[in-house]
Amino acid sequence: MQIKIESRHLGDVAVVVPDVFRDDRGFFTETFRADQFEELGLPTKFVQDNHSRSAKGVVRGLHFQWEPPMGKLMRVTVGAAFLVAVDIRKGSPTLGQWVGVEATAENRRSVWAPAGFARGFCALSDATEIQYKTTGIYNNKAESGILWNDPAIGIEWPLKDVIVSDKDRKAQTLAQWLASPQSDHFQYLSTLETELSTRS
Repeated sequence: MQIKIESRHLGDVAVVVPDVFRDDRGFFTETFRADQFEELGLPTKFVQDNHSRSAKGVVRGLHFQWEPPMGKLMRVTVGAAFLVAVDIRKGSPTLGQWVGVEATAENRRSVWAPAGFARGFCALSDATEIQYKTTGIYNNKAESGILWNDPAIGIEWPLKDVIVSDKDRKAQTLAQWLASPQSDHFQYLSTLETELSTRS
């Protein structure tokens, strides 16, 4: 069975879709394989699995962590959600741009967004469950968020009436994040710079 990249966005965000084997008993799929992820240029070292359930209209995000840097591989296992990633890397040609992907338990899309992107989602069904793998252990002393409806980003959320936590409602704007010293943890590197740093 093969895992494929359906599309790429903002340079480093990937939408990943696995093959699914179906018969009259149900289905089987491989959602992660280190060998195939490595061939696709995706990370293979995940250190934490998370699982959330949300009512329809719940918006969570936009979250990120800089120490240790945390990338996320997000997928929907029950229901449907609008998965979002926003580039918050200083110097990036796509700084402040966003991508949104409708992922469902049926279409089996996963969204990979590395550290340097703020992630979030909007639950589109009455009982939406999302599971995600992370490349960093959660650290509440080095995590933060960007305001989910920051007009400078302009995410086109699919639902108008949404439910947002107090913490997310009070999150900083992108401009406030970029003015903070912590934002220096996410500096954009070009492909050439990344290759040279890897060789050294």
